[in-house]
Amino acid sequence: MKKALSVAALVLGLTGSALAADLPHYKAPPPPPLPPPPLWTGFYVGLNAGGTWGNSNNIWTSSAPIASIPGSAAAARFAAFSALGASGVSQGNTSGFIGGGQIGYNWQFYNSFVAGVEADIQGVAGSNTNRTSVTAVGAFPFFGANEVLTTAITTSKRLDYIGTVRGRLGWLFTPTLLVYGTGGLAYGGVSVSTGIAQFNNDCAQFPANCITSAAFSSGAFSDTRVGWTAGAGLEWMFMPNWSAKVEYLYYDLGNVSYSAGVLATFGNTFLPNTLVSGVVSQSQTRFNGNIVRAGVNYHFNWGAAPVVAKY
Repeated sequence: MKKALSVAALVLGLTGSALAADLPHYKAPPPPPLPPPPLWTGFYVGLNAGGTWGNSNNIWTSSAPIASIPGSAAAARFAAFSALGASGVSQGNTSGFIGGGQIGYNWQFYNSFVAGVEADIQGVAGSNTNRTSVTAVGAFPFFGANEVLTTAITTSKRLDYIGTVRGRLGWLFTPTLLVYGTGGLAYGGVSVSTGIAQFNNDCAQFPANCITSAAFSSGAFSDTRVGWTAGAGLEWMFMPNWSAKVEYLYYDLGNVSYSAGVLATFGNTFLPNTLVSGVVSQSQTRFNGNIVRAGVNYHFNWGAAPVVAKY
């Protein structure tokens, strides 16, 4: 009896195994792939260096004679042709080396887009330029003499430092290569000056009633200017937490106008140490230009995971 029961149990076990083998199998689908890690989200700090050059290199100076003493033939003669008109002095290529640092925050979203904000400041070396322009103007023919007025205009223009506060928006060409555009506020320390000297041969032509032979004047402007900037760049994450970038920016800090004071000639044969005639002058220039620089950033990656689009 026991043998019969054992045989029956064995037969049932083998039959159940065979039936189970014929049943269909269910295999769970693989889990979805995880999004790439947020390489770009977080705070960063860095250093940069490069060059800058100006777009507006002229300083324009205009002037007109002021009222002279009535009845003074010498003063009337001088005022008739002492105005400079509009004279531009080219400063040449106002270029210089820049170096400084930046700090910012990036937010990576939808895997391939990066938005952020960045602030930077750079010192400028070698941008100071000094130029002198000399012109000689002859008197009108009815003066009956070969009177000549020589004018020398000396100008100086300098950008001491420049900084920006900008937004950035870019697209990841690869997970480690960012292409971006940028724009926002620019500020900079600027200095500009104009000096004018005039010399004439009035006493050589009219010794009995002449104006003394020289007059001088100068004016200057120095301040922090605020404007705008825009540009584009590339940034490459070459190691975890480290990236390198190259960037171009155009900046415009606006126009600067300042007075060079009164260029005055004092005294003549009959009125010594007295203002006989003079010239009021005004100078103007613009501070705008270009920046090309390279830099390196260290990323702290303190931000949250990127936002992933769902379909």
